[in-house]
Amino acid sequence: MTRDGVAGLICLALSLGMLVLTRGLPQSPLVPIGPDFYPRIVLVIMAALSVLLIVFDLWRQRSQAASATAGGEAAPEKRNYRLVGITFTVFAGYVVLLPLVGYRIATFIFMAALQAVFKAPRSARRWMVVLVSALATAAVTYVVFEHYLSVLLPRGKWTDW
Repeated sequence: MTRDGVAGLICLALSLGMLVLTRGLPQSPLVPIGPDFYPRIVLVIMAALSVLLIVFDLWRQRSQAASATAGGEAAPEKRNYRLVGITFTVFAGYVVLLPLVGYRIATFIFMAALQAVFKAPRSARRWMVVLVSALATAAVTYVVFEHYLSVLLPRGKWTDW
């Protein structure tokens, strides 16, 4: 098992352990959705993604073993530390912009910038996909958190929006 599989096992154990701990949270008599609702959703998703990580790791090992027995040598993956650094820089910019311009604008800029970093748009059509998906991400997450879950998201000092 590679690092991905080990990370998947650790995350699975943590999510299942914390899922058990959510049973101890008090229930609210006034509303059907108690304080355990959101953590349980997050932990179930985390557990499911951990299982997928483990399965994909095992599948990748099996396919690499099959190609090695067939005489094919798997080329080692080239690590892209520059991309990691740029991603952290974009995220730091998001954190700085969040209190200044607010959640909606900062999230739109963050999603567009991150998509452009991961795969540079080379055509007007690709730029349109980047901008529309960034707008959709910002809008959908805003509506879900602000209106459905009643979570107040940061308003910008500069925009009050």
